[in-house]
Amino acid sequence: MCPVPPMPACSVPGPKYHGPLHCLTTVAREEGLQGLYKGSSALLLRDVHSFATYFLSYAILCEWLTPAGRSQPDVSGVLVAGGCAGVLAWAVATPMDVIKSRLQADGQGQQRYRGLLHCMVTSVREDGLRTLFKGLALNCCRAFPVNMVVFVTYEAALRLARGLLT
Repeated sequence: MCPVPPMPACSVPGPKYHGPLHCLTTVAREEGLQGLYKGSSALLLRDVHSFATYFLSYAILCEWLTPAGRSQPDVSGVLVAGGCAGVLAWAVATPMDVIKSRLQADGQGQQRYRGLLHCMVTSVREDGLRTLFKGLALNCCRAFPVNMVVFVTYEAALRLARGLLT
Protein backbone atom coordinates (compact mmCIF):
# COMPACT_ATOMS: atom_id res chain seq x y z
CA MET A 1 0.00 0.00 0.00
CA CYS A 2 1.40 3.37 -1.06
CA PRO A 3 0.94 6.34 1.24
CA VAL A 4 -1.00 9.18 -0.37
CA PRO A 5 0.35 12.65 0.35
CA PRO A 6 -2.22 15.01 1.85
CA MET A 7 -3.95 17.36 -0.61
CA PRO A 8 -3.12 21.03 -0.18
CA ALA A 9 -6.04 23.06 1.11
CA CYS A 10 -7.82 24.97 -1.62
CA SER A 11 -8.41 28.61 -0.94
CA VAL A 12 -11.96 28.75 -2.23
CA PRO A 13 -13.68 31.79 -0.80
CA GLY A 14 -16.86 31.20 1.15
CA PRO A 15 -20.15 32.84 0.30
CA LYS A 16 -20.18 36.63 0.43
CA TYR A 17 -23.45 36.77 2.36
CA HIS A 18 -24.47 34.84 5.46
CA GLY A 19 -28.23 35.15 5.06
CA PRO A 20 -30.79 37.63 3.75
CA LEU A 21 -30.32 40.27 6.46
CA HIS A 22 -26.56 40.20 6.08
CA CYS A 23 -27.02 40.56 2.31
CA LEU A 24 -29.36 43.52 2.81
CA THR A 25 -27.02 45.36 5.17
CA THR A 26 -23.91 44.58 3.10
CA VAL A 27 -25.44 45.82 -0.15
CA ALA A 28 -26.80 48.94 1.56
CA ARG A 29 -23.39 49.65 3.13
CA GLU A 30 -21.34 48.98 -0.03
CA GLU A 31 -23.65 50.41 -2.70
CA GLY A 32 -26.02 52.65 -0.79
CA LEU A 33 -29.80 52.54 -0.84
CA GLN A 34 -29.83 52.54 -4.66
CA GLY A 35 -27.97 49.21 -4.62
CA LEU A 36 -31.06 47.58 -3.13
CA TYR A 37 -33.07 48.62 -6.19
CA LYS A 38 -30.63 47.59 -8.91
CA GLY A 39 -32.52 46.31 -11.93
CA SER A 40 -35.90 47.58 -10.71
CA SER A 41 -36.52 49.65 -13.86
CA ALA A 42 -35.98 46.55 -16.00
CA LEU A 43 -38.19 44.56 -13.61
CA LEU A 44 -40.98 47.11 -14.01
CA LEU A 45 -40.67 47.07 -17.81
CA ARG A 46 -40.61 43.26 -17.77
CA ASP A 47 -43.63 42.81 -15.52
CA VAL A 48 -45.98 45.43 -16.99
CA HIS A 49 -45.84 43.95 -20.49
CA SER A 50 -45.64 40.32 -19.46
CA PHE A 51 -48.59 40.47 -17.06
CA ALA A 52 -50.68 42.30 -19.65
CA THR A 53 -49.79 39.57 -22.15
CA TYR A 54 -50.42 36.87 -19.54
CA PHE A 55 -53.96 37.82 -18.57
CA LEU A 56 -55.07 39.09 -21.97
CA SER A 57 -53.88 35.95 -23.78
CA TYR A 58 -55.51 33.74 -21.12
CA ALA A 59 -58.86 35.52 -21.55
CA ILE A 60 -58.71 35.37 -25.36
CA LEU A 61 -57.68 31.70 -25.41
CA CYS A 62 -60.46 30.84 -22.96
CA GLU A 63 -62.96 32.48 -25.29
CA TRP A 64 -61.60 30.53 -28.27
CA LEU A 65 -61.59 27.25 -26.34
CA THR A 66 -65.09 27.59 -24.89
CA PRO A 67 -67.45 25.10 -26.56
CA ALA A 68 -70.47 26.51 -28.40
CA GLY A 69 -73.42 27.07 -26.11
CA ARG A 70 -71.30 27.29 -22.95
CA SER A 71 -70.13 30.35 -21.07
CA GLN A 72 -66.83 28.91 -19.82
CA PRO A 73 -64.21 26.50 -21.14
CA ASP A 74 -63.95 23.00 -19.69
CA VAL A 75 -60.94 21.91 -17.65
CA SER A 76 -58.90 20.95 -20.71
CA GLY A 77 -59.53 24.39 -22.22
CA VAL A 78 -58.37 26.08 -19.02
CA LEU A 79 -55.25 23.88 -18.96
CA VAL A 80 -54.31 24.76 -22.54
CA ALA A 81 -55.15 28.46 -22.16
CA GLY A 82 -53.18 28.71 -18.91
CA GLY A 83 -50.13 26.93 -20.29
CA CYS A 84 -50.09 29.00 -23.47
CA ALA A 85 -50.59 32.23 -21.51
CA GLY A 86 -47.55 31.42 -19.38
CA VAL A 87 -45.40 30.70 -22.42
CA LEU A 88 -46.50 33.91 -24.17
CA ALA A 89 -45.84 35.96 -21.03
CA TRP A 90 -42.29 34.61 -20.77
CA ALA A 91 -41.69 35.24 -24.47
CA VAL A 92 -42.47 38.91 -23.79
CA ALA A 93 -40.67 39.03 -20.41
CA THR A 94 -37.39 37.29 -21.24
CA PRO A 95 -35.50 40.21 -22.89
CA MET A 96 -36.06 42.50 -19.89
CA ASP A 97 -35.42 39.61 -17.51
CA VAL A 98 -31.98 39.13 -19.07
CA ILE A 99 -31.25 42.86 -18.76
CA LYS A 100 -32.53 42.89 -15.15
CA SER A 101 -30.25 40.00 -14.24
CA ARG A 102 -27.24 41.67 -15.87
CA LEU A 103 -27.91 44.93 -14.04
CA GLN A 104 -28.33 43.13 -10.71
CA ALA A 105 -25.10 41.18 -11.16
CA ASP A 106 -23.22 44.27 -12.33
CA GLY A 107 -20.82 45.75 -9.85
CA GLN A 108 -19.41 42.46 -8.60
CA GLY A 109 -15.94 43.81 -8.97
CA GLN A 110 -16.16 46.73 -11.39
CA GLN A 111 -19.41 48.33 -12.55
CA ARG A 112 -19.87 47.77 -16.28
CA TYR A 113 -23.24 49.32 -17.15
CA ARG A 114 -24.36 52.93 -16.72
CA GLY A 115 -28.04 52.04 -16.77
CA LEU A 116 -30.80 50.06 -18.43
CA LEU A 117 -30.38 51.38 -21.97
CA HIS A 118 -26.59 51.13 -21.85
CA CYS A 119 -26.86 47.54 -20.60
CA MET A 120 -29.27 46.64 -23.40
CA VAL A 121 -27.21 48.27 -26.17
CA THR A 122 -23.92 46.84 -24.85
CA SER A 123 -25.38 43.35 -24.47
CA VAL A 124 -26.79 43.29 -28.01
CA ARG A 125 -23.65 44.85 -29.51
CA GLU A 126 -21.29 42.37 -27.81
CA ASP A 127 -23.40 39.19 -27.77
CA GLY A 128 -26.00 39.71 -30.50
CA LEU A 129 -29.77 40.01 -30.38
CA ARG A 130 -30.10 36.35 -29.34
CA THR A 131 -28.62 37.20 -25.96
CA LEU A 132 -31.90 38.86 -24.99
CA PHE A 133 -33.63 35.49 -25.26
CA LYS A 134 -31.22 33.43 -23.16
CA GLY A 135 -33.21 31.04 -21.03
CA LEU A 136 -36.45 31.40 -23.01
CA ALA A 137 -36.70 27.71 -23.93
CA LEU A 138 -36.20 26.60 -20.34
CA ASN A 139 -38.62 29.22 -19.04
CA CYS A 140 -41.26 28.05 -21.52
CA CYS A 141 -40.77 24.40 -20.55
CA ARG A 142 -41.36 25.41 -16.95
CA ALA A 143 -44.09 27.97 -17.65
CA PHE A 144 -46.48 25.70 -19.52
CA PRO A 145 -47.18 23.13 -16.78
CA VAL A 146 -46.90 25.65 -13.95
CA ASN A 147 -49.46 27.99 -15.48
CA MET A 148 -51.77 25.13 -16.37
CA VAL A 149 -51.99 24.40 -12.63
CA VAL A 150 -52.17 28.09 -11.69
CA PHE A 151 -55.21 28.76 -13.86
CA VAL A 152 -57.03 25.50 -13.07
CA THR A 153 -56.60 26.36 -9.38
CA TYR A 154 -57.70 29.94 -10.01
CA GLU A 155 -60.83 28.83 -11.88
CA ALA A 156 -61.67 26.24 -9.20
CA ALA A 157 -61.30 28.84 -6.43
CA LEU A 158 -63.41 31.29 -8.43
CA ARG A 159 -66.18 28.73 -8.92
CA LEU A 160 -66.03 27.79 -5.23
CA ALA A 161 -66.28 31.46 -4.20
CA ARG A 162 -69.21 32.02 -6.57
CA GLY A 163 -70.94 28.97 -5.10
CA LEU A 164 -70.47 30.27 -1.57
CA LEU A 165 -71.80 33.70 -2.46
CA THR A 166 -74.95 32.46 -4.19
